[in-house]
Amino acid sequence: MTSLFTEAPAAVATPQVRSPNPLRSLLAGLVLAVALLGLVAAAGPTAHADAVQNNFLGALSSRGITFASGQSAIVAGREVCDELDQGRQASDIANDVMTQTNLDGYHAGFFVGVSIAAFCPRHSQ
Repeated sequence: MTSLFTEAPAAVATPQVRSPNPLRSLLAGLVLAVALLGLVAAAGPTAHADAVQNNFLGALSSRGITFASGQSAIVAGREVCDELDQGRQASDIANDVMTQTNLDGYHAGFFVGVSIAAFCPRHSQ
């Protein structure tokens, strides 16, 4: 297993509250992230890469998910796609995010869902 956060392992911060049902929170985060960033995919091929990255960073910021830099967030988001390309499940990746950071199930699922919507919509269900 590769680390999703090799650039800045302690850079992700969010509220410390953990959900009593991590699977439900994880799934809710994934669904919400895909729904929110469906607009990014709807923009079509004419959308500029900077706009996609800005939307990605804005979505993370809106949920209090921060990184040491925007670039480290983008690298971690693209790593989600690399893991999916290798056949891993989004829920397994979100569990790794929870293990490697202080994100709860909702925020880890949101991060994975936003990453998919922004950088690899081919992995959307």
